[in-house]
Amino acid sequence: MNTDTIPAVFTPDNEPYLGRHPLYVLDTLIASVLELNTKIAPRSHTGNLSDRQSMASQVIPQAISISLSIRELIRQGYLFGGHVLVRSLAERATILLYLYHYPEKIEIWNRGWKYRDAPSLAKMFEALQRNRTSDSEVIPGGKLTASMNSLLHAKPESAPWNLIYSNEGGLAHAPSKILERPDLCDDLCANTIPWLAVVPAMMNFYFSDESSTKVEKDRKPN
Repeated sequence: MNTDTIPAVFTPDNEPYLGRHPLYVLDTLIASVLELNTKIAPRSHTGNLSDRQSMASQVIPQAISISLSIRELIRQGYLFGGHVLVRSLAERATILLYLYHYPEKIEIWNRGWKYRDAPSLAKMFEALQRNRTSDSEVIPGGKLTASMNSLLHAKPESAPWNLIYSNEGGLAHAPSKILERPDLCDDLCANTIPWLAVVPAMMNFYFSDESSTKVEKDRKPN
């Protein structure tokens, strides 16, 4: 791509990966989540929330905000930054799932979800698997978080995620926009979609009329 023709800021009409099917799926999901949020969010503003509802009223908006950040980074071609954010989204979605399946663990959240007290992302992955499978079938959490951790902590394995062809024809690591790697865009969308899809399910669990009684038992005393 001729760098002289690259706009400083892309818009929805000229963004570099417009038309990619995984991006269309992500956009459709984002629109659905935002629409549901307008209906669910007022129920978190009552001031009479259970411990788990208080947690969800913080974590759900954060997850949505991170998803929107990833989407904007895709629009502007900053794919590497988007990939780094996936772990932050995954962690929030997993906390929502973990405290759904293990409601007694809300006490750890109430204590501040502190390091060495709260389960790591890898441990939560393992606990969620045990909820559905036998121990012999549990995939070690470290294997499931390895790719995300390599991006977050700048490990050597993160190198492919910002590779581009240089003007000289060789490979280089992009310090800015990545505009000609549709495979990286597709991969970023594919890694974002499952975690974002958790959010509306958790909205319904923590705040829908049908589910409110399920979290009533851990309601804070007045």
